[in-house]
This record gives sequence, structure tokens and C-alpha cells, in this order.
Amino acid sequence: MRLLVLAFYLFASLGLQAQTAFQQKIHSLVQIQMDSGVTLSIDEPIIYPQKPTEIVIYALPNGNTTAQTFGKKVDDTEDWHYNIQHIGAQSAFVRQTDQGTNYIIVYAENKYKSWPSWRRQYQHSDRLIRNMVDKIYEKYQALKPQITLSGHSGGGSFVFGYINAYEILPNYIERIVFLEATYGYEPQKHLAKLKSWLQQKNKFLQVIAYNDSVVVYNGKPLVSATGGTLYRSKLMARDLQTTFELKYKDENDREVWKNKSENIAFLLIKNPEAKILHTILVEKNGFIHLVFNGTKFSGKHYQFWANRAYDNNLLK
Repeated sequence: MRLLVLAFYLFASLGLQAQTAFQQKIHSLVQIQMDSGVTLSIDEPIIYPQKPTEIVIYALPNGNTTAQTFGKKVDDTEDWHYNIQHIGAQSAFVRQTDQGTNYIIVYAENKYKSWPSWRRQYQHSDRLIRNMVDKIYEKYQALKPQITLSGHSGGGSFVFGYINAYEILPNYIERIVFLEATYGYEPQKHLAKLKSWLQQKNKFLQVIAYNDSVVVYNGKPLVSATGGTLYRSKLMARDLQTTFELKYKDENDREVWKNKSENIAFLLIKNPEAKILHTILVEKNGFIHLVFNGTKFSGKHYQFWANRAYDNNLLK
């Protein structure tokens, strides 16, 4: 019997060692299963209670799993989805750069792999999203965390759903981030709430998008005249421009609206070659920039829309 027990533990140990670093990391994520077909996967580092805590909730883009969104080193034979987000490596870069803060990353995935589709299936979807964020906040409430709501692509629908669920956004929502994800912006629903929230101290609204209006895919425009992220992001920027003294600047490769402190910033990449840049905005340090812009770490050891600064953090 003793030999059988030893053999079992030896086999289990060998199995664990056979896993790649990426597999071990994915399997280590703490998961919260919600009744609505949502999985919240938590990438939690060693927590130091004396440090401030930032929770970044990242609503997944359409079509991606949590593992694909986390990302890893890939070769030519592997699924390309693992090489277009790299939120895991970008999060590791953020932690290395700002070592005075606990950064907890929460990946929000639903069974449809699309937040717009998921919201259409549930009558009270906005309230369900609010409950998800509340559950995360309550889990870490003793640390008095600040929360960043973020998402890429259809993940922006998660963020807008959360905004819809409140008349006044909670004070612990510190940062709202749209990474090529403003498709769902509706001034009549969202503008007054964003204005009220931004008038509080230490609030950050960060938007990255690109000119998707010139892209033709399979012989048709990629987006409608008013449905793309360029149009919606410009609409949001102009809606906020006067109230928050946003200055417009036309730069070589981008259009920018921002205030003096850059806690509010819209960064819209031009697209003269009419390419699909949807995921490139994430890959080129987009997540890092949206977490850091408006802080003392903005541009530290990285630049947005430049070479990947996080390659040393990629797992295989």
C-alpha cells in the first residue's frame, strides 16, 4: 500500500512538472462560476496588505477564451488567438514597473464568447454585470481596492452594461478603459453618468481606437458610418470636451483629445493604409498604456504603438 501511495505522488509530481509554465499559470487562476454562464478568472499575485490594491476587470473580446486572452509564446503551428492580446505578459510588465501596488487582474468570460450576445440573452444583464463587479469588490473589500473596468472589442459592452446599472457610479471605480471598444456608447444613456463620475477626484477615462471607417472587408465596409469605434470615440470626446477642457491635437499618426493631467485621454490611430488594426492596438502595449496613462508611470520603459515592451514576460 505504501508503495502504491508513493507511486501515486510520484506520478502526480511528474504530471505537474510536465506542464508548461503557461499551463501551470492558467490552472492556478482562481475561478468564480456565475449562474449566468460567466466565469471570472482571477490572476492574483502575492498580496501585500500595506500596499494599495488595484483590481483590473478585463472583459474578454469576442471569440476569445481566457487562456487565449492571457496569451503565450507561439510558433507557426499554434492558434493565432494566443498571440493577439498578451494581457498576462502586459500585466506582469505593469507589476514589475509599479512595484508599490498590488495588481489583481480579473478575466471576465461568458459562454457565448461575446458580451453583446450574452447581454441579449438576459433580460436583466446590466444588473447581473453589476453583481459580478460587486462580488469581486466584496472578495477584496478588506484591502480597500480601487477598480478599473476595461475591455477590448465586444468587452466594451460589459463596461457599458455596468454603467447602465447605476445612477451614480461607485467611488471605488477609479478607471474606465475602452481598448478599441466604444461601439456601444450612447450619449443619452452614458454621458451624464460619465460626467458626474469624472468630476470626482482621481478618476480616469482612457480610450484607444483607430480609424476603422476606411476598412473594407470581403468587399464591404467593416463598420457602418456611425457604428465603428472611431466615430463613437470621437463622439464621446466631443461630448466631454467643453466640460473637462479637452485639447485636440492632430499628430503624425494619431488624433488626440486630452486634458492637462491626461486622466482623460482619447488616442485615435490614423489608418492611411486602411488595415484592420483591431487587435494590434492591444498588442502594441495598449493594455499597459491604459492602466498607466495619467500616472507617473506613463511611458516608463514602454511606448504605446511601438514594439512590445513585455516580450520577456511571455510564458511558453
